[in-house]
Amino acid sequence: MTAPGRWPGEHYPCSNMKPLNLRVVVADDHPAVRAGVQHTLTVSSTVSVIGAARDSTELMEMLSRQACEVLISDYSMPGGHFGDGITLFGLIRQRHPHLKIVVLTMLESPGIVHSLLNLGVPAILSKSDSLNHLLPAIHGAYANGRYLSPRISELASTLDRGDYGIHMLTRRELEVVRLFVSGLTINEIADRLHRSKKTISTQKGTAMLKLGLERDIELLRYGIEAGLISANNPSPAGNPPEPG
Repeated sequence: MTAPGRWPGEHYPCSNMKPLNLRVVVADDHPAVRAGVQHTLTVSSTVSVIGAARDSTELMEMLSRQACEVLISDYSMPGGHFGDGITLFGLIRQRHPHLKIVVLTMLESPGIVHSLLNLGVPAILSKSDSLNHLLPAIHGAYANGRYLSPRISELASTLDRGDYGIHMLTRRELEVVRLFVSGLTINEIADRLHRSKKTISTQKGTAMLKLGLERDIELLRYGIEAGLISANNPSPAGNPPEPG
């Protein structure tokens, strides 16, 4: 298993490099988290927090008028005009390709970790881990390496095993996902499982959140990669519904 904080191929600043003076922006919808991050970084002589945002609207405005080297951002920040999660980080990478992103999140989903790594996010930290990981994560990201906090490293190891986050889903959520990727609509799944359309939509949405997926096409791709459906699988229409 990869040691916490490290990832194959990562690099860290050498001891003989010029002193760093990294400008950092913090984004989180919780004031206590923003304050905690800023307080943690005040002890560093290599990092200066130049701004803090509470949603994607404030963040994008701040990035457009203030140059910085590193962004520390929560994954979920509802209410902004530019969304959050993978959608927001993808937009930031397009508009600010040289900006290094450190994601600080309370969501513990292998699917989200997988999506962030695929997007090229260099550092991911869990809020359940110590904030002492912030500074090495900033340095690692700036040095074009990767940094994963201990809990995130554990989640990443499930990707190596090919679990693809299935164990994160409840039985009913997995049932809905399996039927959806097999070709059934929400209405058809609701009829089949004798549940309401609202319940099925909620279970599908919750499953996608746990897996770090935002679009139906991503869920379909996930189903194929996770082995939930294949060309040899019989049509779900011929299987009796599981008691709901």
